[in-house]
Amino acid sequence: MSEATAGAAGPIERIPVDVAVGVLIERDAQGREGRFLLTSRPEGKVYAGYWEFPGGKLEAGETVEAALARELHEELGVAIDVAGIQRWQELVMDYPHARVRLHFCKVFAWAGDFEMREGQSMAWQTLPVDVVPVLPGTIPVLDWFAAERGHVGATYREG
Repeated sequence: MSEATAGAAGPIERIPVDVAVGVLIERDAQGREGRFLLTSRPEGKVYAGYWEFPGGKLEAGETVEAALARELHEELGVAIDVAGIQRWQELVMDYPHARVRLHFCKVFAWAGDFEMREGQSMAWQTLPVDVVPVLPGTIPVLDWFAAERGHVGATYREG
């Protein structure tokens, strides 16, 4: 999509909103990465019902790690130690409603039971994911997983 939107005075740059995204991953006894968590977007939000990695917008003055810890507690009811967050990838996505800079972070440890506090659903997945539809900003992450894990073939199903 275009980086600018035409306005009366000409193109207007769409400034991206920074979003912290948690890629929660289970590890096996040998420390190898296994299943990862996807959640559905709740009713009333843009792309409701689409599957994504959980997270949310950074508040003023907040670090990616602090925002991620706050968002995972607010949305999922789990606590994470910011020291254990591993920044992984960054991606700018242009959606019709917003331009976002997604800060993907791997998270391997959390405390507490999962509570879907926004009425969303959760699903532990492997490649290819079997939940549909998948949010466009999630697809590159699945491709990164495929590259890291040597997965060949589709990473998701068309919804």
